[in-house]
Amino acid sequence: MATTEDQYIEIISRCKELYINKMKDYGCAWRILRLESLTDQIFIKAQRIRGLQINKEQKISEGQEDEFIGIINYSIMALIQIELGVSEQPDLNDKQAIDYYNRHLKITYDLMLEKNHDYGEAWREMRVTSLTDLILQKLLRVKQIEENKGKTIVSEGIDANYQDMINYSVFAMIHLKNK
Repeated sequence: MATTEDQYIEIISRCKELYINKMKDYGCAWRILRLESLTDQIFIKAQRIRGLQINKEQKISEGQEDEFIGIINYSIMALIQIELGVSEQPDLNDKQAIDYYNRHLKITYDLMLEKNHDYGEAWREMRVTSLTDLILQKLLRVKQIEENKGKTIVSEGIDANYQDMINYSVFAMIHLKNK
């Protein structure tokens, strides 16, 4: 069986390839999005996944994996926005946008390794539906933190929630691939 690290890198490579190709198509138009808009985009993706898991009929051909890729890429964009702030116009060239993507992915990957060690790969015993619900819970937390103007009393910040959503999405995709 492939290691978590190998499976993670394989999935993230797919996500990064899509990100790069969308950069070629659209540039970094996403740089104008406020954090709340990115949160809402991720929320739509997570709600669609939950709908696909509940509903018997699917009317759009894109499946759960496509939506999890969207959650991963939008979450990385959100982490970049947290670092750089919102721009009034696209302000990154392809190389810069990819460098920021890689930087935030590395931080998130390292976090996954640490948590995976401490939790003993407990995610392997979880269901994709539970991972989806956890992503939705994280989104509701992020929305509340955004309503609180980014302030928390005892909780992790918004960035930690986006990182968890990335990692939960990767874990869900590993499960879907292994079915």
